[in-house]
Amino acid sequence: MNVIETHRLTRRYWRTEAVHDLSLAVPAGSVFALLGPNGAGKTTLIKVLVDLLRPTAGEARIFGVDSRRLRPADRAKIGYVSENQQLPLWMTVRQFLDYCRPFYPTWDRALEAKLLAQFELPAERKLQNLSRGMLMKAALLSSLAYRPKLLLLDEPFSGLDPLVRDEFVRGILEISELGDWTVFVSSHDIEEVERLCDWIGVLDSGRLEFAQSTETLHGRFRRIEVALDGSEARLDAPPAAWLELAREGSRVRFIDSQYDRATTEQACRERFPEAAVTAHPMTLREIFIALARSARRAQKGAAA
Repeated sequence: MNVIETHRLTRRYWRTEAVHDLSLAVPAGSVFALLGPNGAGKTTLIKVLVDLLRPTAGEARIFGVDSRRLRPADRAKIGYVSENQQLPLWMTVRQFLDYCRPFYPTWDRALEAKLLAQFELPAERKLQNLSRGMLMKAALLSSLAYRPKLLLLDEPFSGLDPLVRDEFVRGILEISELGDWTVFVSSHDIEEVERLCDWIGVLDSGRLEFAQSTETLHGRFRRIEVALDGSEARLDAPPAAWLELAREGSRVRFIDSQYDRATTEQACRERFPEAAVTAHPMTLREIFIALARSARRAQKGAAA
């Protein structure tokens, strides 16, 4: 089952398409990270999902319901935290939670108390007197205490110091283990996302480049190093899956984006006879950078 689905979704601002023909599926129970630079269309997509914006074309569905027809009962199952979220700053933390609680029949007082202590939030202090990190934790608490089925996080790590980021991530990870929750996080902060997600998508200029499980991504990408034996190396017309192919002295290095040990070693033997081939695993950051460079070169090639 998919908690989020979009079908050829487009959202246009006058002549600018913020989201273009996007088809996406977010599996239930996953922590799905949507990566992309600022201006890629991530926030626009989230606003369409919760019906803050209407699609120009196509559709978005949450829990199988068209986003334009979400009922109050559907909205009560959605948590939302944004870097630009506006909170009632004149309230204390306790007053803020007291205010939010009646809106959600599923509010868990025990979970509220646990998160209040875990996040070290001063209950009697006004929100306007909290640091940015504390404000984000208060917003997260108010979105977790009613155990939503879907938690939407829009650039939640922006402007947070490393300690607060760590506490924020640990809070999400601990809570995600307490039930059947789905987390959808948009970010350009790949280091934090790598700790959280088991699915990842990349959005660029409103277009979805790919969406796969992190297990699949880690499985199909390897950094390949070929130690030459002095013979000539064929670098012309490499397979399309080989990225950043280059020779450095007696070694050839490249990234195989469709790694299969037998297939890769056979292709290397054909081009580099008797050479020793070593495959190295890659981090999500390294994979993301390699794909971004490849996409940029393809765009420049198409524009030329």
